[in-house]
Amino acid sequence: MVNGILKKKTKYCILGVLGIYLTGTLINQQIIMKRQKNNLDGYTVESKKLKEENIKLQDEIELSKTDKYIEKLAREKLGLIKDGETPVIDESVNKK
Repeated sequence: MVNGILKKKTKYCILGVLGIYLTGTLINQQIIMKRQKNNLDGYTVESKKLKEENIKLQDEIELSKTDKYIEKLAREKLGLIKDGETPVIDESVNKK
């Protein structure tokens, strides 16, 4: 009789410990999955920003191949003018 009660208590004790272990494992996995999802969301946002920046840079590259863009740079950076144009000097630019 005492032996049967002891077996039941041992059985319930082992089941209890196993239940606690499984519960802890499941909770830990949920925490890890949540952390991984947050990381993935962050990488997705970063990837989207980089793709947009890449598209913008590709557009700039295409624009830089045009004669109009080259002319604009020559006028702004080098101060070049076309024949017959009168140069205008902006003093506010030089004061910066």
